[in-house]
Amino acid sequence: MSKLDFLIGVPPSKELARITARKAGIKYCSLDVKKFPDGELLIKFNRDMKRKHVGFFLSLNNPNEKIVELLFAAHTAYEQGARELTLIAPYLPYMREDKAFHKGEVVSARILASILSGSFDRVITIDPHLHRIKDLKEIFEIPATKLSSVPLIASYIKSKIKKPLVIGPDEESFQWAKSVAEEAGCKATIFKKHRFSAKHVSVSGKLDAEISKYTVVIVDDIISTGHTMAESIKSLRKAGVKKVYCICVHGLFIEDSYAKLIRAGAAGVVTTNTIQNPHAKIDVTALIAGALK
Repeated sequence: MSKLDFLIGVPPSKELARITARKAGIKYCSLDVKKFPDGELLIKFNRDMKRKHVGFFLSLNNPNEKIVELLFAAHTAYEQGARELTLIAPYLPYMREDKAFHKGEVVSARILASILSGSFDRVITIDPHLHRIKDLKEIFEIPATKLSSVPLIASYIKSKIKKPLVIGPDEESFQWAKSVAEEAGCKATIFKKHRFSAKHVSVSGKLDAEISKYTVVIVDDIISTGHTMAESIKSLRKAGVKKVYCICVHGLFIEDSYAKLIRAGAAGVVTTNTIQNPHAKIDVTALIAGALK
């Protein structure tokens, strides 16, 4: 891949894009987006696209409107003569919908990958939720780079938390929990999740008899509604654990999920800044910049 000629920060990811561009030594350019009262968008570029390799930086939480905005921008960039387009999407949505569980359901992960493959030449993301789909190559028709925030999270744990023990709140999370624990040089274990509905879950697991001596860190890729993590916190507190921290890659924080975790007994909640939020204390801009150099 040739180096980007400039990086465009698509609202609301402008500031993160600006910092990333500076660290990568790439020119930064903003994109003007106007929203009309009926919800339609008007998008305007501030640079000449002709024969340029252009990067678009946008984290795709709240995806539906953002995806339309992104596709309009990509289409226009090609119309204006762009040579190559790279999408930097720190958070890639719809990856949890990787299988049709009932007749007639769409497999959103595959559809989104197909749409993006038709609009960009390369995609870069961080820790996408890969479960039944094991590799982005299975669904993308273009080069797709998966960056890992595991070393950053492990470094945060090593520097901030004494005597940590890492727990994955369910089976799907254990790939992140195990990797983080190995990098941080501590133990890891896993809970088993029992789902009764979208908002009703329970967790169970065999805990170390001396677990109360540890500071437990629950690690997952996404905090969405927070139900699974909250149940995990309650179980750990009942087992005598004095401090439980929650760390994730992507902080969606749907509804009152942060308050829910604190009420359940969390001593703190930390995320990376793939999605900007008040609890984003682990910076991924250098990680992304390294992939762009």
